[in-house]
Amino acid sequence: MTLFAGQTALVTGASRGIGRATALRLATEGAHVIAHFGSSQEAAESLAAEVRREGGRVDLVRSDLSKPDAAQDLAAHVRRLGIEQLDILVSNAAVASVRTLEAQSLEEFERHYAINVRTPYFLVQQCLPFLGEGSRVIFVSSTTARSAPVGASLYASTKGAINTLVRCLATELGPRGIRVNAVAPGAIETDMASFLKIEAARQAVITEQALKRVGQPGDVADAIVVLASSESRWMTGQVVEVSGGTRL
Repeated sequence: MTLFAGQTALVTGASRGIGRATALRLATEGAHVIAHFGSSQEAAESLAAEVRREGGRVDLVRSDLSKPDAAQDLAAHVRRLGIEQLDILVSNAAVASVRTLEAQSLEEFERHYAINVRTPYFLVQQCLPFLGEGSRVIFVSSTTARSAPVGASLYASTKGAINTLVRCLATELGPRGIRVNAVAPGAIETDMASFLKIEAARQAVITEQALKRVGQPGDVADAIVVLASSESRWMTGQVVEVSGGTRL
């Protein structure tokens, strides 16, 4: 537990899937983890219990990221915890729907952009007082921004926005010594990827990958740890695919 000893990390969407795996890895490596969750109280408490069993430190914060003031609310939670410096910010929370253009609604459009783009953008802004020389911001993007699967236009477009945001913020925050990168997972076995429970869909995903298996949350969490560590100190403005070689 030395890689991130003495450091503080905020992970959004930390109660399940990639966020949970990331929070656990960061805590295992010594970070004090601020684990955000939206509605999964039981899952969040389970995460906290697991971290503490392993001797780690974790605080849970609840916030609805679809609300206009979500970023301000989450930053206020961090401030109330007495945090003076945020070393790692992992913007992971997201929503996704697979629907054709004809089936999409204005409500779903606004929800996707609120949670997947607006709140991550303003969360970085609101956390600037805590971010400084050596801090790392890591977004979770998606291979859908590149591979353009049918039915994913709304979700994929939000991740395309994140990819652009990574480059822009890396340029803007670089002079402050803040690195900004992203991981772009392919299909990962999480609650969000419910389609993987259908065997035909699962096999189709495996067929599209160079490495013939379904990705796991830990595969992505390990890549996030690399981007958060000093081993990637000369990397910024990058979107790193963690997809087993999806649709090469």
